[in-house]
Amino acid sequence: MHSTLASKNVMRAACKKLCRRMSTIPNLETMPKTTVSRLSNGMRVASEPCVGNTVTVGVWVDTGSRYETEENNGVAHFLEHMFFKGTKSRTQTDLEKEIENMGGHLNAYTSREQTVFFARVFKEDTGKAVDILADILQNSNFDQTLIDREKSTILREMQEVESQIEEVVFDRLHETAYRGCSLGRTILGPAENINKMTQAMIKDYVDTHYTAPRMAVIGAGAIDHNELVKLADAHFGNVPNEGKKSATFEKAVYTGSEIRERYDDMPEAHIAYALPIGGWTDPDTFPFLVMQNMIGMWDETMPGGQFSRVPLIAKSAKLRMAKKIQAFCTQYSDTGLFGVYAVGEPQALDDLMYNVQGAVTDFAYDVDETLLEQAKKAMIIQYLGVADGSTQVCEEVGRQILSYGRRIHPVETVARIQAVDAAAIKAAASKFLYDQCHALASIGPTHEMKDYVQMRRGTYRLDC
Repeated sequence: MHSTLASKNVMRAACKKLCRRMSTIPNLETMPKTTVSRLSNGMRVASEPCVGNTVTVGVWVDTGSRYETEENNGVAHFLEHMFFKGTKSRTQTDLEKEIENMGGHLNAYTSREQTVFFARVFKEDTGKAVDILADILQNSNFDQTLIDREKSTILREMQEVESQIEEVVFDRLHETAYRGCSLGRTILGPAENINKMTQAMIKDYVDTHYTAPRMAVIGAGAIDHNELVKLADAHFGNVPNEGKKSATFEKAVYTGSEIRERYDDMPEAHIAYALPIGGWTDPDTFPFLVMQNMIGMWDETMPGGQFSRVPLIAKSAKLRMAKKIQAFCTQYSDTGLFGVYAVGEPQALDDLMYNVQGAVTDFAYDVDETLLEQAKKAMIIQYLGVADGSTQVCEEVGRQILSYGRRIHPVETVARIQAVDAAAIKAAASKFLYDQCHALASIGPTHEMKDYVQMRRGTYRLDC
């Protein structure tokens, strides 16, 4: 999606108006632009200059747990681990020493839709970093002995994740919201899948998903785009443009439902309440991001909560209704979840969930104009803060190249935030949040919480 000349002029005018009102924000039109090229095999190469002497360079891959089957769920994350176990020309120790000698940092992560590998180094070591990334992604040893050894590491990681209640609640939320769909599965996969992981399963996943059109080489910092293109072509030019078989992509089907895990011996209940929204490219994405900021986040250690303009936070602080409130807007390529994560004691859950539902549903009726403007300003300041630093910029560029097929310039981003008004909030909330079946996941002493049918009535108001 490319803006027309007229829309670009509108965005420039909006940004200039914003800069006059918020003098601490720089002239966004002078911020660097992203340059994007495509290799002959279909792999994209994108770079964006930043001030400084460091470079963050990485490879973004359009794959994750969503592209797995029930049988191999967990393989994408397992593969991420195996890429650091050595290659045909470098042992694991060699890799670690080479990065250490450069004073660099090498990291990776797997999400439901993307897998990312990146290195942060001084600009003179950009070529070495690209060489290492290319080596681990194309020449890694997937020896069964190493795979078996790594199983215990991943099982320990799984235990650590399961001890983090918030992480578990959001996994349960996905499980109930996307029942029977790949998007509802966890990133780490079940223990039984980890225990039966084989070299053949890993190689099959690589051969299917690690193809040039699904990969992008991204650079940010003190980097020259033409140099990055040459490096990418030299090191990734032979990556095939199609897999041995088609990648699996299962359309997400939302189901209003709930998962409650009742443990009366826990002091608080942890709850995630959500409603379905559109994916990243949906026109209502920015209204929902603004709504998320309008509710915001609060916990009992933060002073002044009782004076908040957000009714949910003010009541939570005054009445000790909750110990934590956090709005979320989680989006994927074709779907998303908007809602609130809350932690509260059992005797307060009835009031807490009534107010959580009210905070979400009320956007369809009433919008606090002052809170709206505050949220938009906070979003812009936060966004510009993230846009400072090569690693943060690289992350943003990589995510957007895979999600949107292009980099959204700060001029456009700020203009889109500024364009969100009360009417846009009400329209988006009426379309997605009003009178819809919710998804809920809870862990803890939930016996005081209303059942699903009773809570379903909280998604609309009879007094309007």
